[in-house]
Amino acid sequence: MITRSTLLHLRIPFSFFLMPVFFFALALTPNHNELRMLLVFLSLHVFLYPSSNGYNSYFDKDEESIGGLKRPPKVTRDLYSWSLAFFGVALALGAWINWEFAGMLGLYGVVSMAYSHPIIRLKKYAWTSWVIAGLFQGYFTFAMAYAGLSNLGWEVLSKPHVILPGLLTSLMLWGNYPLTQVYQHGEDARRGDRTLSLLLGIKGTFAFSTLFFVLTASAFIWYFVDKGQSPIAGYYLAAMAPIALFFLIWMVLILREPKKYAIYSWAMGMNFISAISLNAFFIFYFLENTQILQVFN
Repeated sequence: MITRSTLLHLRIPFSFFLMPVFFFALALTPNHNELRMLLVFLSLHVFLYPSSNGYNSYFDKDEESIGGLKRPPKVTRDLYSWSLAFFGVALALGAWINWEFAGMLGLYGVVSMAYSHPIIRLKKYAWTSWVIAGLFQGYFTFAMAYAGLSNLGWEVLSKPHVILPGLLTSLMLWGNYPLTQVYQHGEDARRGDRTLSLLLGIKGTFAFSTLFFVLTASAFIWYFVDKGQSPIAGYYLAAMAPIALFFLIWMVLILREPKKYAIYSWAMGMNFISAISLNAFFIFYFLENTQILQVFN
């Protein structure tokens, strides 16, 4: 029996924020198969990500707000067991496609466990955790989803047509990652976790993210134009507009009163706006790039 505390700490709805990577991979996958699409989606968003959430929550034992939980309940022993059970289901679903895809899921899971496990605790190392989190949630996840969707294996990690869009997703996450830590400075400092946002400071975090958002937008525009898809670049900018507006308003408020606005509600608002806009864009790009809509015309 799963407890309410454990179900909350698995944070299954939080997977919504990571779906743009899946939809981007789906848009660029040449050989679509309905069963593989379902298996990849379930393995990543219903089981692997919640497993990672629960496992890290078990060792963090947060008392203040975390991503997706404004008031996290006290963790219970069954959270550890359920997080491993979810991990096992993710691997089983992955093996249904092929063992190499399951191996990728396993590697992602092990690295995510190292983020909070007391023996390694990557979270203590500001730049190391930033690089690894962005690399694995971006490039590696893109390649992993592409491999699962296409019934391929480890070889996708070295394919130029996978590396480039994969690194674009990492750029997105490297820009946003410090913002997810900006309201956790107090608890991170008490625990001895030297996160990147804590290292940069509140205002420094926003300056850093601004730089990466500009780099990300420029890189995506170049990517679409280089592919001969200039109109898609325009749609991308339109999708980014509400994200940029929210971020600029938040940054102006932060510059005036940093401690007042570096809070959970603003950070989750940024995540929510970003997820809505980017999921919508990449779903549109999937429909446009695969020309599925033309079937109904």
